[in-house]
Amino acid sequence: MSSQPVTLSRPVRFFSFASAASLRWTGFGGVLLLAVAVYAGAAGMPGVLPFAGGIAGAGLVVLAWALLGGRILAADLPDAGWLKRTLALWCGPLLVVPPLFSGDVFSYLAQGAVAAHGFDLNVVGPRQALGSASDIVGRVSVYWRETPSPYGPLFGAVERVIAQVSGGNPIVGVALHRLIEVAGLVLIAWAVPRLAAAAGASPRVALWLGVLNPLVLWHVVAGMHNDSLMLGLMLAGVAIALEAVGDRIRWWPLAGGVLLIALGAEVKVPALVALAAVGTAIARRRGRIGEFLLAGAAMVLVFAAVSATVSLASGIGFSWVSALTTSGEVNSWMAPTNWFGFLVGGIGSLFGAHLTQTMIGVGKIIGYVLTAAGIVVVLQRQWTGRIDAVRSLGLMLSAVVVFGPVVQPWYLLWAVIPLAASLPAGRVRSVVITLVAVFSVVLPPVGGNFSGRVGLLVLAYVIGLAVVVAAFFALRKASAVD
Repeated sequence: MSSQPVTLSRPVRFFSFASAASLRWTGFGGVLLLAVAVYAGAAGMPGVLPFAGGIAGAGLVVLAWALLGGRILAADLPDAGWLKRTLALWCGPLLVVPPLFSGDVFSYLAQGAVAAHGFDLNVVGPRQALGSASDIVGRVSVYWRETPSPYGPLFGAVERVIAQVSGGNPIVGVALHRLIEVAGLVLIAWAVPRLAAAAGASPRVALWLGVLNPLVLWHVVAGMHNDSLMLGLMLAGVAIALEAVGDRIRWWPLAGGVLLIALGAEVKVPALVALAAVGTAIARRRGRIGEFLLAGAAMVLVFAAVSATVSLASGIGFSWVSALTTSGEVNSWMAPTNWFGFLVGGIGSLFGAHLTQTMIGVGKIIGYVLTAAGIVVVLQRQWTGRIDAVRSLGLMLSAVVVFGPVVQPWYLLWAVIPLAASLPAGRVRSVVITLVAVFSVVLPPVGGNFSGRVGLLVLAYVIGLAVVVAAFFALRKASAVD
């Protein structure tokens, strides 16, 4: 796969009219507008302006990011360091805003408090352990107040430590969780250019599509999802491991990389598929099926050993294994495997039959089968040399997301980041770019529940869209003057 710049095409010319510097500051202006809108809403500003400002700010970031992509694909942009500095600039205002796009961080705080009070956070829900009168329980979404933590023992230990250090102060707790997820982002930014080099792809395209994209800003920095820590550990581990598997295997770096991947899976289990990608890369060096089976067995043993060590050393125990399906207890409307149940259940309700939950269960089983089949197909393609290890990882995680029982906008990052570091120019990469843009605006940044306020939300989107369109033509006009 060539890492040379792609030939400038007509779509790239269309999106390349603004200078890189103007796009950088347009994106920063959008993030700043979003932050101001959040604080205006928190201060009680009435009317549509806080919502419209937040949507306009988010839209400006997506616009700047998309136009910046045109510059990168045209090879008309400074080096990777410029992109990393732009990432830091765009992250700045989001480091001091309240949680946006999701309130999951309050679930993390509540789960940490459960563990800090001596309860098993993988068995007992926040309301059961802390009581309905608890302030932190009141901040948790009603969907998760009764449910135990679905995360691995490493993240459970992190939650408990943060609860103990913060002393129950939500501001301090949120700040500490944000610090952890930003550390995960630093690992991601470190790993992505190395993964692109391993796959023969452009590090600049990989950084733009995989790290600078709005989903990272919204759901890692502003939303503080623990997916950042999982991805940071996993991707750093894959980068180190693949660099260690060359003409001669360097065993200590390889062991370190595999350990990081296993630790990522102790945050969220989907990181486990990275061990399959690395194991297949090791086995391909000799090309015998026995090597493949041996590498697979070694990866399973490493994960089991790391899981046992972290579970026992942290005091979290092994109850997290039975809690892994907790997040699937809420029917996710974004999960394609649930659409079958919603459709059949809706038709059945017309005839007085209550089939929705049963059919959703059937859909989940089908999803698990398709996930396993997809992983097998991808590994076979990697084994035969048709795809590299990095793209193999991205495709396996794509199967996990698409056919999984729960889909959230930030889950897209599981697949997008490794695919950004491995996909060549073409239709598939264009689809990934489109999905990032769409999922970046699918949730309003502020407001939460808009029940009874749909008209307000629609008006806010109309105003926000008008601001983005105006910015689009202003950037085009400015480039003509230059």
